[in-house]
Amino acid sequence: MGFIAIGDIHGCSRTLDHLLRTLQPAAEDHLVFVGDYVDRGPDSKGVVERCLALAGLHQCTFLRGNHEVYVLDFLAGQVDPLWDLNGGAATRRSYSDSAGQIAVPDVHRRFFLETELYLETPNWVFVHAGLRPDRTVRDNLVECGSDVFLEERSHLCVNDAALKWEKTVVCGHTPTPQPINREKLIGIDTGCIWAAHRGFGRLTAVRLPEREFVSVINRD
Repeated sequence: MGFIAIGDIHGCSRTLDHLLRTLQPAAEDHLVFVGDYVDRGPDSKGVVERCLALAGLHQCTFLRGNHEVYVLDFLAGQVDPLWDLNGGAATRRSYSDSAGQIAVPDVHRRFFLETELYLETPNWVFVHAGLRPDRTVRDNLVECGSDVFLEERSHLCVNDAALKWEKTVVCGHTPTPQPINREKLIGIDTGCIWAAHRGFGRLTAVRLPEREFVSVINRD
């Protein structure tokens, strides 16, 4: 069994479709989505629908990104004022009916609630944002709170020699023009939603253990 990790989608359902057609995942592949399915792009609802459909065909792990936290707060009746600054209006539009009422299907609510903070395997740790570089993977997973898994960026500022991790971390969250492919760090957020910014605007996946990167241009 191989892994295919897929980067931050941000409501770009057509781009996700194109990436999946390009990847042609095998039935035995384990698909790991590193979070941020929603916000900013035009079709957050469609992205979740496609993820749910994939779960019927493959083993899938859906990690929680910081943007899913905004949705979970909204579903709990606590709207974060930062949500609209981070593309929340686009998500609400995608879930609005013809009368302008927001209707999130129960199966989508369960999807958001059941997203996981990380996936650990013998060789890899998959997480949305990253881990603290000054702690081992084990210490990160045991001692750190969800803010680290959802928001961490300090690992991007140190080289591999300074990382105390005992295995490779695969993450998204911070857009980079090219995927990061280092011994202990793989980054696959290539700014799918930022197509208007030069050097960005691609959705990226990585096959593991081969470290084969596959990127497609934003089609949304």
